[in-house]
Formats: sequence, C-alpha cells, structure tokens
Amino acid sequence: MFIQTKPGETATELEFFPGKPVFGNGPLEIDRETAEKVSPLGQKLYSVDGVSQVVLKAESILVSKLPDADWASLRTEIFAAIVTHFETGEPAMREADTAAGEFDAEIIEQVKDLLATRIVPAVTQSGGDVAFHSYKNGNLYLKMQGSAFSMLTGIQNMLRHYVPEIQAVLDHREALPRPGLDSPDGIAIRNLLEESINPSIAAHGGRISLVDLKENIAYVRLDGGCQGCGMADVTLKQGVAVEIQKLVPRVTQVMDITEHAEGNNPYYQPG
Repeated sequence: MFIQTKPGETATELEFFPGKPVFGNGPLEIDRETAEKVSPLGQKLYSVDGVSQVVLKAESILVSKLPDADWASLRTEIFAAIVTHFETGEPAMREADTAAGEFDAEIIEQVKDLLATRIVPAVTQSGGDVAFHSYKNGNLYLKMQGSAFSMLTGIQNMLRHYVPEIQAVLDHREALPRPGLDSPDGIAIRNLLEESINPSIAAHGGRISLVDLKENIAYVRLDGGCQGCGMADVTLKQGVAVEIQKLVPRVTQVMDITEHAEGNNPYYQPG
C-alpha cells in the first residue's frame, strides 16, 4: 500500500493519502473519545503517541501532532496504523453509529451551498475569499483571506440565520491544538486583543489574533487589512507588543507569524 503525504497548514499538520476512499461524508474531525466509540481508523491513529487530532476526509486523513512530537518517527507509526486499518477491511466510521455524522453532513451541505451562492460572491467582490474547512460540535471553521475577516460578523449572522445549529464561526486555524491559548496569560492576551485592540483596527478591515503562547513568546497573526500592510510591523512593535508585554510581563517577544507575502512562515515551518 503506497501512502502519499502533503504538509498541512502548519508544521503540526500532515495529510495522508492512502489511495483509497476514507470517509465519504468528510471532512469530519474525530476526537479521542469519539474514536474509541465509533471510529476504528481514528482509534488506531490515536494509539500512536504524539497524535493530537484526526480529521477524516473523503480521500485522505489530516493528522495533527503535539508540538514536541517529531514527524520523523511519528510518520512511520502513522503509516503502519493506516495500513493495518485498511488490511482489516473495517470502515473509517461504523455505520451503526454514524447518525450524528450524517446529521452533520446535512449541515455541511447547507453551509457549502450558502457559501457558494451568497457569501463567496460578496466576499470576492471586496478582494477576499472564504471556503469551508470543517464542522464540529456547533463550531464552523472556515478558511478566510483578505476582506473575509472584516466581514466575519456578517458571515456568521447569515450562516446562523439559515443554519441555527451553528453556534460559532471561526477561522480554521482556531481548530488546531494550542495549549498556550487556554492558559491564564493566553486568555488575558486574547481578551486584550478582542476588547481593546481589534475594535480600533476594525475600521481598516484588520484583525489581530493570538495564535499561541509558548514560554516567553506570544505568536500573533494579522489578518484582513493588516495582512501585507506596510505599517503592520510598526503597529505590532510600537502598539500591540507594548500592550501585551505590559499586561503579561513574562512575554519578552511578540512574533508575527503572518504570511504577508510569498515565502516561508517564520513560526510554523514544515516538519
């Protein structure tokens, strides 16, 4: 069995293509507890030490690793888990337990239709783009670019109006495991950005998000009007960084991981 791989959005993600159908109703994010109950494939993957998240897609499996895990050894174990699964002939999800997944599939189809017919045309007119990424437990994750970030409130209101099961609409990168975000300091910085900083730059279509907090470094991402802006570096160093360091003195560096232009992302390098 020949399995191909493709780097994900960040260095903590790797997509595996087994050359066979995986899960036709995907993408579907499977947590560890759900995998134990209904997903033979997910269960095998979570048995690999270092795997933090599994997303089943139609033709592939997106796997996320813990920050300190090494793809060099992890990749081999994941290959073995995938091969073992397909040799058993078991489905990725047990049919008797996919009622919730089927219901989610209906929601996903509604979302994709709304995106294609109502939202994408409006966003692209203003130079942005938006696409479906995944849906889990009421949270809808979208891939957004440019003006889509400044239009997020309107996008969420429309989607929730037509699909009331949606509780929140989030950038797809918010689905990644980042323990620093939920630490007391991480929560404090996120509140600072949302309550004090983002309202002041929203008029320019910009938004700043905390991506992670690791040791003494806060990693932030600039979206919307801030992405690619010539004044972004000044805004970050003279404004945002000062406020973050004042609030959380242990932070000695605020690093911008935004891909302002083509090239390597300075934080999430391919593993």
